[in-house]
Order: sequence, then C-alpha cells, then structure tokens
Amino acid sequence: MNLSSSPFRVAALYRFVRLDGYETLRQPLAAFCCGRDIKGTLLLAREGINGTVAGSEQAIAELIAHLEAMPEFAGLEVKYSSATEMPFHRMKVRLKREIVTMGVEDIDPLRAAGSYVEAADWNALISDPDTVVIDTRNDYEVTLGTFKNAVDPHTKSFREFPQWAREHSAELEGKKIAMFCTGGIRCEKATAYVKSLGFDDVFHLKGGILKYLEDVPQEESLWKGECFVFDERVSVSHGLEEGEAELCRACRHPLTPQERISAHYQPGVSCPHCHEARSDEDRARYAERHRQVELADRRGERRHIGS
Repeated sequence: MNLSSSPFRVAALYRFVRLDGYETLRQPLAAFCCGRDIKGTLLLAREGINGTVAGSEQAIAELIAHLEAMPEFAGLEVKYSSATEMPFHRMKVRLKREIVTMGVEDIDPLRAAGSYVEAADWNALISDPDTVVIDTRNDYEVTLGTFKNAVDPHTKSFREFPQWAREHSAELEGKKIAMFCTGGIRCEKATAYVKSLGFDDVFHLKGGILKYLEDVPQEESLWKGECFVFDERVSVSHGLEEGEAELCRACRHPLTPQERISAHYQPGVSCPHCHEARSDEDRARYAERHRQVELADRRGERRHIGS
C-alpha cells in the first residue's frame, strides 16, 4: 500500500520494557504529539508502552524517531497503515498498571514469551495438523475475521483469557500452540501466560494480523474476513486497505455489510447485536443523538462526541 497516497499515517506501536519512571514521560509525550497535531492514545506502564496514533507522515516519522532515540524504546515494534480521514478525535497519554490488561501478576513477556514467527512463515505453522491456532482477541473482533481453523475463546475482554487457557489446557497437551492478535502485543503476553502453565512449544505471529495482511499476498493468505482496529476506520483488509465494516453507534459492535441490511439495524440506534437489549426509551435517545451527529456533519463541524 502506498502510504503517501493518503493524508494520514497511522502507527500502531508497543514495546515491553522495564519503565521504572514511566510517570515522568506522560507530559512530555503529550506535548510532543499535540504540538504536531498527532491524535490517538499512548499507554505507559511499568511494563512498557503501547498505543496507536495518527497524523501527517512527517509528524508520525518525528514521533517514532523521538521514541526510538530513547534507549528504553530501542527495538520498538511499529506497524504502519494509512487513513483517508483522521481516525481519532483527540490525543491521550495515559498511565496504566499494564499496557495490555490481563490482570495476572508476575507475567513478564521479556523473560518468558513464546517464539516469534514471521508473517512469511505463519501459513506453514498453522497448516500443521499438530498445531492449535488460538485467536487471543475478544469475541466482537473475531466476528469480522480470523485465520482458517483458529480457535475462538469467546472472551469479552483480555482479562478472561487466563481462565480460558487454564480450563482448556488439557486440549493443548502435546500440541504446538500458535497464537495471534491484532498487532502482536496481546499474543506476546498471552504466550508468556501459557508458557507459565508448563507448555513449551508456544509461538506467536510477529507484528500480528496487521503485519500478516501487509506482507502476505491475498492469493496466498489464510486470513478470512477483515481485521478490527480500534479507531474510526473500524477494520482493515489485505494490504491494510480500509475495510467495509462500520460501528453500531449504540453498542460499539463492528458490523459487516450483511449485518447492516438487517431489519434490526438502524444507524445510530440499534443493530442485530443490541436490538433486543434496548428499550424504546433507549432507542429514542439514540435516535436523537444520531440526529444531532448528522446535523453537525452537515454544518461541517467537528465530529460529535457520540459519533
């Protein structure tokens, strides 16, 4: 994909590293990004940095150079894509207990993560009948797309993954375990947890689905569907082109074009995933909010907070 053909460059980045003074980085990073009209979210914790940001090609290049100039961020994992419109509303730098929340103490991907598998070698690993392929993302992400024959743990949040892994550990005995996620960070931490359960043949896709969709030709791909991303693009497809999915603005569930022709889909009000859970009062409130969003769009104003 020609990144320069789109006005906004998107960078998904992370690095597991011991950051004892991470609190002191918050304000300088926020100022650096805001001074260059970069928007998105960066998370800082004792275990490292994680986030996705967007801006002009020059601004994003300056940010990545700024981060990589810090010794603690040498080796930063970065995936680039593009967007036709700014995919974030504001810039946030947040301090967290974990840069990807699992909720398990003493899991250290720096010491115990699984083995990296490059995108070019991923097909061979997951096509091996002795390999169990596990999608470590949440259920609403998996609905848009996943790898052929991948196991879906049906988790609502990453905090639920450790319990799922413990409950299904017998099914993993004697198998190679191949794990993947959007950009590589969740599966890196998930492999460290699975290894803590006593498994050794544990692997994860380096750079995640985003790297796979960027590097592997569509005709050779074992990926089915689109990949959910946590910004206003909603999804990307092969070549990291913007996908066809849209968000339900009532429940935030991603929707395929097929789901948007459902009788239960009303833009800004309901979708097949939330229609039955909403009252008439809810739908009336959402309809008014959606009307305000459309009015703001027609006036050319900044996106409404509910959009």
